[in-house]
Amino acid sequence: MSPSSDEPAAKKPQTSFNTEEKDIKRLFGPDVFDEQTRTNLRKSIANSEPYKWGVFKNLIDDTLLRQVRREVEREIHFTQKETDIYKVFQSGDLANLSGLDWDDLSRLPSVFKLREALYSQEFRDLVSEVTQAGKLSGVKTDMSINTYTKGCHLLTHDDVIGSRRVSFILYMPDPDREWKEHYGGALRLFPAVVPNVPQTDPSHKFVPQFNQMAFFTVQPGLSFHDVEEVRVDKHRLSIQGWYHIPQEGEDGYVPGEQEATEAKSTLQQLESKELQEYDFPKEVRVPFSSYEIKGLESVERLTENDVEYLNQYLNEDLLEESQIKKLQQKFVEENLVHIDDVLNDKYANVLKKLIRTTELDEVMPKTANEVEGPWKVALPPHKWRYLYLDGTSPQDLTSLSGYRLANNTNETPNFALASHTTEHNTTKELLALGTFIRSTPFKKWMTLITDLVLTSDQILIRRFRPGHDFKLATTVDTTGSSQDAVLEATLCLTPSKGWESGEVGGYELCMATDNNDGDADNEEEDPAVYKQTGEDTVLVNEQASWNRMTIMVRDPSA
Repeated sequence: MSPSSDEPAAKKPQTSFNTEEKDIKRLFGPDVFDEQTRTNLRKSIANSEPYKWGVFKNLIDDTLLRQVRREVEREIHFTQKETDIYKVFQSGDLANLSGLDWDDLSRLPSVFKLREALYSQEFRDLVSEVTQAGKLSGVKTDMSINTYTKGCHLLTHDDVIGSRRVSFILYMPDPDREWKEHYGGALRLFPAVVPNVPQTDPSHKFVPQFNQMAFFTVQPGLSFHDVEEVRVDKHRLSIQGWYHIPQEGEDGYVPGEQEATEAKSTLQQLESKELQEYDFPKEVRVPFSSYEIKGLESVERLTENDVEYLNQYLNEDLLEESQIKKLQQKFVEENLVHIDDVLNDKYANVLKKLIRTTELDEVMPKTANEVEGPWKVALPPHKWRYLYLDGTSPQDLTSLSGYRLANNTNETPNFALASHTTEHNTTKELLALGTFIRSTPFKKWMTLITDLVLTSDQILIRRFRPGHDFKLATTVDTTGSSQDAVLEATLCLTPSKGWESGEVGGYELCMATDNNDGDADNEEEDPAVYKQTGEDTVLVNEQASWNRMTIMVRDPSA
């Protein structure tokens, strides 16, 4: 549902309550434990799609939950948490009490009552009954308070971490105002093509309201969901957490069950190569002919014909030998070079006008069915989602047979040919730019700047839609290749301003990975804890911009 806290425990959690059953039930809404409510909810969950989920309405006594909200606003400190999968403001973990001074419970009496109620035997038994998920632990508690503000989001995942059995979110936006759909922040549920491969678009969306709890059984490879980006300056306050499988000594404990569950973690599935047939676009680099490679090996300068062709697109200053030498020296020293104003003014202005017209005057396609060829949608959405042009034919990825056909296609990219499949002016011009980048003169120019001999290429034209698209961090795949590094060039063509701070996303990040697999400390860390990447691991951080190219060498450790 959301990232768990990464704060160390302040002291041993309090998990023993002496409140009688009748007192616990008074903390809930009047109909929560009603037999008819239980029966209806159990049937609803059994028939739910795309997996087993449900909603409690008016879950908590209204007065108590309003008091909880006031205490949170007055007493709780929120810390921004951000990784490649989420951005959210989060409290300390209410399970281990870290970050909260529980020596003085008078500050948070209502929050404490709420935690007591949610992890009481009575409510855990109710959740177990309606979900049919099995017994739930009363020893291992796991919840925190989150607020999603403008720009906050949580990308697609299935919540399979550690011993989680049921995920929940108790929503606490403004109790006197409806949270409207266009605010964003909805919980979206994704069906699976096959286990561990979610479809591109969600099939269900739940818009949060005060005193409603959305919950679902954590199902490996099936319970994919996300929280769409909040689009307004409002607080979508919630308490989120998990119910875990029983621990040793508890009723319902099964030896080895936790280890079996952890083996199905989302991270392991992401790293698995068994499901790569469902990844699009493929990481396939088209090899150059031996004749072309020999020509690049011997290139010392651009010919007059090369310059004449390149001048149609590139800034003429970048074609001068002195400037090429200067860029080459910088690249050789740092394995990285940034080039501003790559495209010449005449061409850049034409392209900028076309792109701005598309972005501002046309309706943005939101679902896969709305995307018109030759554009395609990158998938699966727990790894990435964006629109792209790759110079090949459209693919029908709505069925398993479509995936099989797409995987058996060995079509060579041809941007010029793809341009004949569309009448859209912006798309045609971008495809023309793709043809230019695949040209021999451009390859020569890249060879001179990097002092490297290019042997293959893959050109992708990508469009990241606001509030929809992303790409998680990935390593270089050199499987089956004699190359141990990749030369990566990104020409950024974002026409709008205001991206410099990075607050609105759209940045491109290159990080060094931690390969200390044998570190004893790492082995003891809780796999349920998401960690924020330290600044020292960030090698390149490029904000979205207009007409700027970044060229760098990537190796398998980044």
